[in-house]
Amino acid sequence: MRDVAVVGAGAAGLHAAEALRRAGYDGRLTLIGAEPEPPYDRPPLSKHLLGGEWQPDRLALRGPEALEELRLDLRLGVRAERLDRRERTVRLSDGGRVRCEAVIVATGVRPRRLPGADAPRPGAHVLRTLADALALREELRAGVRLLVVGGGLLGAEAAATAVGLGAEVTWLTSTATPLAAVLGTETAALLAGLHREHGVRLHRGVATGLLERRGRAVGVRLADGSELAADAVLMAVGSEPATEWLAGSGVPLDDGVVCDAYCAAGPGVWAAGDAASWPDPRTGRHHRLEQRTNATEQAMHAARNLLAGPDGERQAYRPVPYLWTDQYGLRVQVFGRPGGAERFEVVDGSLAEHRFAAVCVRDGLVTGAVGIASARALRGLRAQVAAHGPWPPEQSEQA
Repeated sequence: MRDVAVVGAGAAGLHAAEALRRAGYDGRLTLIGAEPEPPYDRPPLSKHLLGGEWQPDRLALRGPEALEELRLDLRLGVRAERLDRRERTVRLSDGGRVRCEAVIVATGVRPRRLPGADAPRPGAHVLRTLADALALREELRAGVRLLVVGGGLLGAEAAATAVGLGAEVTWLTSTATPLAAVLGTETAALLAGLHREHGVRLHRGVATGLLERRGRAVGVRLADGSELAADAVLMAVGSEPATEWLAGSGVPLDDGVVCDAYCAAGPGVWAAGDAASWPDPRTGRHHRLEQRTNATEQAMHAARNLLAGPDGERQAYRPVPYLWTDQYGLRVQVFGRPGGAERFEVVDGSLAEHRFAAVCVRDGLVTGAVGIASARALRGLRAQVAAHGPWPPEQSEQA
């Protein structure tokens, strides 16, 4: 194999390229990125970069010398527009074509917007790219009314950062306890309380569209007919896989690139990161993980399996999902899927102290673990999450 293209120059794309080189691949390696910047880290966008603590250069995942050592044909600021599997080429937005005997899809996701808000306009923001973060940062100053729409981690982190800069923040969510599906009800309630203590106004409702005045977003309209006014609106209402360029290619698409357990989506095509959908080893159902750690681990896995080939020593990808979020000086860490747990058992510390590790149980089986400032105890629960066994573990020993 002499030509491999990695489409997507974020964390997944970069780690796929590095894994290929580490495994001995010495052919042509093209890394294609839609943004003009070299590979950078996205998690700090809603925290350190948005808050002004970091400047853009600090986000770089690798310096110029490290990128040079990878011997990449680096195509930045251009989008992949079409994959032709018969011709084995990727067509680019600048008219160029990249030959590839194999391709790793690592194009990630694009942010969703409110209905009717597809066209850019002043005062309306999303937060996915460096350019997005810098544009929002320009709006944030003391007294500015920021309306954050969406009850996920991105919205929560942006709200915490903005209120720390002196903005008047309203956080609009559709659920009574935002983040419960991600962190579990107990941890989510703790964070919601912290948001309120720091001055964030939590408002429950569903936004149906932007309010505009003279071409600028000035708030949102809610499903109940009411309105929320703001000086700036952050739409943190989820995302969708950036896979439109694969339409008509024969690559299976269904909420992402449909892969097998080895990250393969068909002959010559692999996928990794936010855009990849592969079978959950526990349920067999296809799923995606929009998590930074998964992007890195799955990319390396896909690269190794690509080089192994269909008859080589491929390994199924069976991760233990992991995520973290930093809010108000606390780092919340999560293994597995705490959301929907029927039982939440603290095994170290206490929620009241904001230092704890807890196991989450559903149908008698461990589904996740979550903790704050209790890293050692939380790491001890990782194996229980991976095993998806009964809790307490003595039950399995007595059986």
